[in-house]
Amino acid sequence: MQDGTLLAAVDLGSNSFRLEIGRLEHGHIHRVEYRKETVRQGGGLDEERNLTPDAMQRGWDCLARFAERLSGFPRGHVRAIATQTLREARNREAFITRGNQILGFPIDVVSGPEEARLIYQGVARLLPQSDERRLVVDVGGRSTELILGRQFESSAVVSCRVGSVAWSARYFADGMFTPRAFEIAETAAKAVLDEAAQPYRGELWDVAYGSSGTAGAIGSMLAAAGREQGYITRAGLDWLREQLLRARHADRVRLEGLKDDRRPVIGGGLCIVRALFELLGVERMAVAQGALRQGALYDLLDREQPGTDLRAASVRALMRRFAVDEAQAARVAQLALRLFAGAAPPGSERAARKLQWAAELHEIGCRISHQDYHRHGAYILEHADAVGFALPELHALGLLVLGHRGKLRKLEAGLDDPVLALQLMCLRTAIALCHARRAPDVQGLTLRLDGRRCSVRSRPGWAAAFPQSAHLLREEAQAWQKTPWEYVAELA
Repeated sequence: MQDGTLLAAVDLGSNSFRLEIGRLEHGHIHRVEYRKETVRQGGGLDEERNLTPDAMQRGWDCLARFAERLSGFPRGHVRAIATQTLREARNREAFITRGNQILGFPIDVVSGPEEARLIYQGVARLLPQSDERRLVVDVGGRSTELILGRQFESSAVVSCRVGSVAWSARYFADGMFTPRAFEIAETAAKAVLDEAAQPYRGELWDVAYGSSGTAGAIGSMLAAAGREQGYITRAGLDWLREQLLRARHADRVRLEGLKDDRRPVIGGGLCIVRALFELLGVERMAVAQGALRQGALYDLLDREQPGTDLRAASVRALMRRFAVDEAQAARVAQLALRLFAGAAPPGSERAARKLQWAAELHEIGCRISHQDYHRHGAYILEHADAVGFALPELHALGLLVLGHRGKLRKLEAGLDDPVLALQLMCLRTAIALCHARRAPDVQGLTLRLDGRRCSVRSRPGWAAAFPQSAHLLREEAQAWQKTPWEYVAELA
């Protein structure tokens, strides 16, 4: 990307939605604009973990306002990321489908570990260069992330289902602050965090950083009270707890540095931070300037460069872990990409990259069992913590791996997507032609798409020279007969 390019990140958090716009200058992204709206989607999950209609509408209304500001941004310059609330919501697809239309950009639901990685990137990018070992803590609305790292590399990440919105709703539902309520809430937070926190004890890091809203709010209140600017201490947390107990109710808390939108959830957030200080042996925590949204902006830069796209490294790691035949994977990927390039419309580079990854991973399930290995492979991708990937991206790769062999009716709904259908045609054709596990003779062979009709043509004499390949392509034509697409093998 060129200097002066504008990039944007949308963070769909459990408490707030945020929009960050930055300008790229000499490898650094400088803030141009920042917007935040308190949406509290995390408080809009019902007992069955469905977002209520009101919660969805609040989110859509906010996205509509963000969309107006983002009008005209290229797709590759905007990243929208959803976190714990939409990971939990059983009806998230309904919200996201409408949200994509309103925002005008795809919303990626990321896994907890991927959220943690992006948080660390956001924090590290806004810190001075240092070789210090860092602990980064992010207490969000419905999840808390812990990360160990050095410079720009995170070495350990974990995400726990405990957050300021959820804890405030559970233990301070009536807004009352009592010693007993604080005791119960802190004990419950420790019970959830204790096992996950074991690898993040004090001997493994030099400096602790607190990221995002809860840490920022606590730091602001302590600084306004005359305590050390930019830091949270145990003594400061004890003081703040006493101030909340004196107020007795969230509505009566009047502390400089506490914004109105943070007041209803400060009780739960404080309990979680106090629990973490005790579990991790923290005495002093610096308030970080960076957060998830800055990490998403820098991740956009990495994604634009194939050499720095972490998703490619994750694919290679999965191939090694599941002992994929790399030579066969490369043959299939190379041929699938060649066929796709001849049939896809201009601007399909991202779809081509995902096709390549699916081709490289199509045999990932063989390590489990050769029978139904395509189903095993799809399952692995649906449940993998793959660095750099959002959950919808892994789902899309899983669909291609699932559909690369066998009947196509298992993908009936997905085949309404013309991009997925073309990717699948190219992948299945390439696999058929590479059936002998050596480089096939495909000189003169083409794949073309006209509307919903895909035609594969060969040079004269090819079918007679390679009868098994010709047979497999004719079988492929039969496999597509009961789909909305036509696949024709015109083989000479």
